Amino acid sequence: MPAKKLKDFLDSNDVKYVSVSHSKAYTAQEIAASAHIPGKELAKTVMIKIDGHLAMAVLPASYKVDFALLQKTLGADRVRLAYEQEFKDRCSDCEVGAMPPFGNLYNLDVYVAQSLTEDEEIAFNAGTHTELIKMKYEDYERIVSPKILMFSTKVKT
Repeated sequence: MPAKKLKDFLDSNDVKYVSVSHSKAYTAQEIAASAHIPGKELAKTVMIKIDGHLAMAVLPASYKVDFALLQKTLGADRVRLAYEQEFKDRCSDCEVGAMPPFGNLYNLDVYVAQSLTEDEEIAFNAGTHTELIKMKYEDYERIVSPKILMFSTKVKT
């Protein structure tokens, strides 16, 4: 079960969380609708490459990564979306596209969009396309220690 590693980690850090099952959904907006969670509170994980190094960008489902802004903010030469073959082995216990925003479990840097820190609670994929974990943002920040940056823009609807 992909969520076991994550739940064991949360339990070992005394984090209170709720597991939410939902019908199979693949895009962050579909997941938010299926689970009845506002898109702003659903944290999506975007796998990125920064100067050749794999990392996670975490932002609200209703936002998108501004790659030029992220590159400038990091002072990097190149920032791009990672290809599936570049990260599928690193996160082999998860379904592709359903990685939880816990880079520390996969030896990856984690960059969180400033806009996500405004939420009291966040929800995110638990390693599958049918389960979410919902927890307090402050607990997430405490156990992941992400770098908080401004690198996202709201998706126009």
